[in-house]
Amino acid sequence: MDDEADGRESGPQERTPPYRHTGRPARHAVVIGGSVAGLLAAHVLAAHADRVTIVERDRFPDGARPRSGVPQGSHIHVLVAGGQLALETLLPGIVAELRQHGAPRVGMPSDMIQWQAGRWYRRTPDTAHLLTPSRPLLEWLVRRRVLADPRIRTVEGTEVVGLLGDAVRTTGVLLRERGAGAGTKADSEAQEAAKARGGVVTRALTADLVVDASGRGSRAPDWLAAVGAEPPREETLDSGLAYATRVYRPGADDGTTDTVGYFVIPNPTQVHGGVAVPMEDGRYLVTFSGLRGSEPPSNEEEFADFATLLPHPFLHDWLTRARPDSPVRSFRATANVRRRYDRPGRRPAGFLVTGDALCTFNPVYGHGMSVAALGAVALREALTDRRRTPTTLRVQRALLAASRQAWDIAAGADREMPGAIGDAARTRAADRPAAWYLARVQQRAGGDPVVGTAFRSALHLTAPPRVLFTPRVVRAVLFRPAPRTPVEPPMWRESDGRG
Repeated sequence: MDDEADGRESGPQERTPPYRHTGRPARHAVVIGGSVAGLLAAHVLAAHADRVTIVERDRFPDGARPRSGVPQGSHIHVLVAGGQLALETLLPGIVAELRQHGAPRVGMPSDMIQWQAGRWYRRTPDTAHLLTPSRPLLEWLVRRRVLADPRIRTVEGTEVVGLLGDAVRTTGVLLRERGAGAGTKADSEAQEAAKARGGVVTRALTADLVVDASGRGSRAPDWLAAVGAEPPREETLDSGLAYATRVYRPGADDGTTDTVGYFVIPNPTQVHGGVAVPMEDGRYLVTFSGLRGSEPPSNEEEFADFATLLPHPFLHDWLTRARPDSPVRSFRATANVRRRYDRPGRRPAGFLVTGDALCTFNPVYGHGMSVAALGAVALREALTDRRRTPTTLRVQRALLAASRQAWDIAAGADREMPGAIGDAARTRAADRPAAWYLARVQQRAGGDPVVGTAFRSALHLTAPPRVLFTPRVVRAVLFRPAPRTPVEPPMWRESDGRG
């Protein structure tokens, strides 16, 4: 990565195997964090560095098993259509692998009973699809593909506690081993001796480029301050939403519906949400959400009763026939947070931030995994752009741009929720016309095929938001009356002729 300050023009060059060494010093990139964003960043960097090291706090499990370092790993994860396309671009064939391992494909709106903006969606033929694997399955398949590259190695059971270098350039990271048995016997003995002296053992890992993909709990602002650099400004918007999830095995099919999933999306007048989607082993993940003061219970006896707060008992009825297959797990760190590393400041060259460490969203909108893949595509495009030198700031701006649409969707919706707080929660007068228009879009998306198709393409990150302002959509939104939508949940797809 070129130094923004010194103006050098010799950026990293893409290479294709077999690689012929030029005699220059070997390039080394370090990626902090081994979740999906970090794995995909390492995959991209392997085309530009001689070696890439992923530093991960956990120890990677064998197979599709949960990791303790992913607190939301037991909750619902989806890949929207845009995320599927990005992931397939990076790892060709990965979507087929997910399907072969049982990841369900859910057509929207045909396969889902969906309530949004006070209306039931017509179950017309699908125009977009979700993939709904469990987080452990998705992460395992990506990890297996990425770590097959011999240029990529991992340092597990180890955390990054600081940066090497100064405010001008990052030269590596400072590591500390975690847990019993980490590292060699000598390392363990040194660590025990350091603890006896009241300190800890750290070691340096030098690198030409450091990428922070450590997630929403990133400590990078503190690391930057420690080397005399300027931390980024943070934008926050917290709706106060909390959610709880439990795994169920579905009950016997009683023939009352052909639906694959259920989805009640909260809004300012109906703040409780619920969703049930299948995962790869025939089980379902069921998640309930609520705002401050109306959080879903973590008590197993009370969990299913939360469904009675939804606008219709259909999900509660489904739960009475289903069998619980896990404890209830809660999650409350749902604030939208965007760290503005894309803005100029006294920050070192050779340090990038991606994934949730850069921009994290309310998980209820299902964009996290997809934006991780889109960010990796943006990283690849920025590093291979022959027109412009890939300086640290330019690449960082490309990474943030990859998350902008998902941020606008999540922040735009959460800003309207009662009790939303944070510096990004304020609504400007200039935003009100667009908010009025988008409210009309949502009112029509469930019943008007023209509006619904455009709305889904934006939500699935396959088209930019301007798709909602094409002449055909504008005419439908402004001049047609709101279409009739079902009064009760539509139990059958319209294409079946039974709706």
